[in-house]
This record gives sequence, C-alpha cells and structure tokens, in this order.
Amino acid sequence: MLQSQLFTKTSKENPKDEVSLNAQLLIRAGFVDKEMAGVYSYLPLGLRVLNKIKNIIRAEMNAIGGQEILMPALHPKENYEKTGRWNTIDVLFKIDGAEGKKYALGSTHEEIVTPLVKKFANSYKDLPVAVYQIQDKFRNEPRAKSGLLRGREFSMKDLYSFHKTEADLDDYYEKSKIAYFNVYRRCGLGELTHVVFASGGVFSKYSHEFQTITAYGEDTVYLCQKCGVGINKEIISEQKTCPECGGKDFTEEKAIEVGNIFKLKTKFSDSFDYKFVDENGKKQPVLMGCYGIGPSRVLGTVVEVSHDDCGIIWPEEIAPFQVHLISLGDDVKIEAEKIYQQLIKKGVEVLWDDRDLQAGAKFADSDLIGIPKRIVISKKTLADNSVEVKMRNNDQTELVAINKL
Repeated sequence: MLQSQLFTKTSKENPKDEVSLNAQLLIRAGFVDKEMAGVYSYLPLGLRVLNKIKNIIRAEMNAIGGQEILMPALHPKENYEKTGRWNTIDVLFKIDGAEGKKYALGSTHEEIVTPLVKKFANSYKDLPVAVYQIQDKFRNEPRAKSGLLRGREFSMKDLYSFHKTEADLDDYYEKSKIAYFNVYRRCGLGELTHVVFASGGVFSKYSHEFQTITAYGEDTVYLCQKCGVGINKEIISEQKTCPECGGKDFTEEKAIEVGNIFKLKTKFSDSFDYKFVDENGKKQPVLMGCYGIGPSRVLGTVVEVSHDDCGIIWPEEIAPFQVHLISLGDDVKIEAEKIYQQLIKKGVEVLWDDRDLQAGAKFADSDLIGIPKRIVISKKTLADNSVEVKMRNNDQTELVAINKL
C-alpha cells in the first residue's frame, strides 16, 4: 500500500481526552479514532491488526473443534426473563421497540446460544458441541477510560461448549486453556500472560482469567512463585495457597485481563429446559462452558506492553504490514517502485512511504506506526546498490544488497 494514499494522518500530540497509553498511541498513529468514551472507529491500519488477531483466534478455536456462527446483537427480553438476568446485568443496554416490545443489545450471548443449540443437539450422539462467534458486544460501562481495554462497544470472541458429562466438560476446558495460550503467544503476549484463578460466581468455585503482567494494568494478581499460576485479588483473602500446586509464596503484580473461561454447568441449560436423551432413552442435563477473549482488548494490551518513547512496536504476526519501505528523494522512486513490486510478488505486506516529506518526519512516523521491518532507500544506499534495513525493536541498522533483499 502507498502511504500517500492513506486518508488518515499521524499526530504529534496526544489527544487531550485520553488518559490510557493504548488509546493515545493508537490515535496518534492513525489506527483508531474516538467517537465517544468507550467507542472507537477502526481505521485502515487498525482494522488490519484487528483482523489478524481475529484470524489467529479463529484458527485456534477451529483447532479445538469450534464451529463459527454469527448470532444477533439484538436480543428479546423474554430470553433474559427465563434466566432471571434482565434486571441483574447492570451494564445491559435496553431498548424500547415497536408494539411495546423490549430488547437488549448483547453484552454476552448465553441467552441466545442455549436455545439455538437446543434446536439441533438433543441426543447423546449430537454432543459434545462447541460454537463460537466474533462479534461486537455492548456494555454500558460506568468508567470507560481505558481506551480499547474497557469499551462500551468492543469486539469479542465468545465460544460456548455443550457436554454430556463433567469429565467431557473438564477435558474441553483444559484444551481451551492451551488454545488461549497459543493465541497469546502468536500475538506477542505469551511470556507475560498467566492463567489466574478468580471467583466462579454462581457457576462454580473458580473461573479462570488470562492476565498479562504489565505496570499499566488495572487488575491486581498474585503469582505463585512455584508454578506461575495466579490468584485474583478478589479471592486471595480466602485462598491462601496456590490452587494449582499448593505453593504459598506469591508476588503481587499489576495485570490486564485478556480473556476468561467459565464452567457454566447447568445454569443456562436449566433455564431453557435443555436436556439430551442418553443411551438408555432417559433425559439428562446438558453441561455448558463459556470461553471469552476480546480481539480489541488484545490489540490494546499489545500496545500497552510493546512500545517505546517513539511509538508502537508490533509483534510480527499481527503487525499491519511486515515491511515499511521508505524512499528518500524523488530520484530514488523508480528503484523504490521496483523493490516495492518485487516484495509484493513475493507475498510480503509492504507499506511504502512515497510521500514528499523530509527524512526525519518519515522516520518519526515509521517509529510511531511500529511496523517490524524498515527498509530505507536513498541516494547514499543506491551508491552501494543497497538498502538500509532496521528492525523496529532494536537500534541496529545494516546495509543489504538489493539483489540479496
């Protein structure tokens, strides 16, 4: 893509109404634009990153048997009355519709997915089933001040699994943990992300969060020094030892929650009278699990943990482009065009800064945008039939012959 054709622009100044680092850098670099508190438009660069994160999530969910669907964002009140949650979900956006009907914008989808799967999976032969979607969720957050980390409209992958036995649910639950860590590793968060025990609420004793350790986090977790598993601050007073290994030595850390999983068991299947017929012709309760991860929240978290004073440093697999090609001066544009076309033919994603700007301005924008590899072509490099190559995550540069590029 030619940078001169991007309709967006970078900015030197932080937006005055943003306090979160991720929002400041993403807005300045032209990845997102703020519509109002907790609501953002994704611009061309930002959408490329978001879609790459979504595709990583898709690949990992498909690998554990998830089938992708897309459910409506507009939900009937009647479904929430069956589960008793119409007045208990405090962040629910409620809408008055025609003919006195009332609706909600989906903050989660248990009330939709449970009766949906019930229509099709009624026999022991039909189970287990796992379905997921990637869709915008809506939550009327009272404090939407953390950029992409706490939005009122945000992207969410929610997977729901349906099982005959607790053993089957437990087995799938453990597979989902592995899949989640695969997602975080591929997005560049693997070494910093830990599974953390949290309250299971009305569903079970524990749920599990995935928390990325960073000084910019808004959660407090306690990491076991023996096995690396964490405990959320909300349950540390009642859980004095590590639930995983029994360790007693913890360190307090700040962290960002990037995913969570729950064993719902029969909470929602009971509400919709969802049972299956077993091998003996008897009806048995369907057990459920719920698995959430926010692509937009992952994007914001990557920026929080992967940046420097000059801008964003994108991990390679989710970067908007693999290479930032920078040409300095009109007299090198013919050769830059050749390199640009050759890279594209090789399947390399390239953003070519072909703008008529001074070198300093181009380099500053390149650092701010944060593409992993920078290739600079100038009269000086052409004199050696070379280009200058630099990785965004270090300061070293090297001359590489054009025919070796």
